[in-house]
Amino acid sequence: MSGFLEDGKIWFNGQLVDWKDATVHVMSHVLHYGSAVFEGLRCYDTPKGPAIFRLDDHMRRLVDSAKIYRMPLPYTRAELVKASIEVIKANNLAEAYLRPIAFRGYGSLGVDPRDCPVDVVVAAMAWGKYLGDEAINIGVDVRVSSWNRMRPNTFPAMAKCAANYMNSQLINLEAKADGYVEGISLDHNGHVSEGSGENIFVVRDGRIFTPSFSSSVLPGITRDCVIKLAADLGYTVEEVAVPREMLYIADEVFFTGSAAEVSPIKSIDRIQIGEGRRGPITEKLQKRFFSILATGVDDKHGWLTFVN
Repeated sequence: MSGFLEDGKIWFNGQLVDWKDATVHVMSHVLHYGSAVFEGLRCYDTPKGPAIFRLDDHMRRLVDSAKIYRMPLPYTRAELVKASIEVIKANNLAEAYLRPIAFRGYGSLGVDPRDCPVDVVVAAMAWGKYLGDEAINIGVDVRVSSWNRMRPNTFPAMAKCAANYMNSQLINLEAKADGYVEGISLDHNGHVSEGSGENIFVVRDGRIFTPSFSSSVLPGITRDCVIKLAADLGYTVEEVAVPREMLYIADEVFFTGSAAEVSPIKSIDRIQIGEGRRGPITEKLQKRFFSILATGVDDKHGWLTFVN
């Protein structure tokens, strides 16, 4: 990850501290057991000033993730929203990627985390296009991973938990080792689930499909945006079980995510998708999505929180 603000400030347990001082002990619970929940969201530079995209919704998901993992947060959702605005202001950023995280800190080493404090951090940094600049306009080459997403009742897929992302690392590293930009995981039934850090959409004959929550997908906030924007454009997104082979015969396939935004896929497993470039429905959704973010106007869904 690039763009660390070494001379910047991080919001750490209610205080703005120097970047270099935002540290944890090596015996903290989170380092040994992955006991953290986190978020990733973007702040965009608009003519009306910096605007954080779906800030309250991201913080709601953070609170939900903590609740699923029985992690008592010492701050309210409203306080986390305020902290995010503070850290953008403190670092004088017009555009940024925000990383809020809550984790079990230093206290005990057993699996039982209750004697460990819950520490909360909100950091901001510069971060470009997650899958590369070319990804937005042309598309990326991906593969179906040999690693599946977790079965129900093993790890809660609806929680954005740090430990879950070890699975994501396996998916992504395998793809990179084989010369692809990203991987697509299947669920426990062999249906399409998601990318290592993105939700996925499939277009066929003018219809848009995306895997349902039963396929072990994270309830993505950009995923929700695309479903709403598609409705604005006259399309209906069908949340269904997506067979693997549907990917190969699709007219268009694209990723969504707070980091990936809306990124087309041009090939899967060396099979060209559609015309091998961004398709027309993907482009329409992209343009609608980025027009809201670039201008800060026509935000009828109320997705932008202006920092100033």
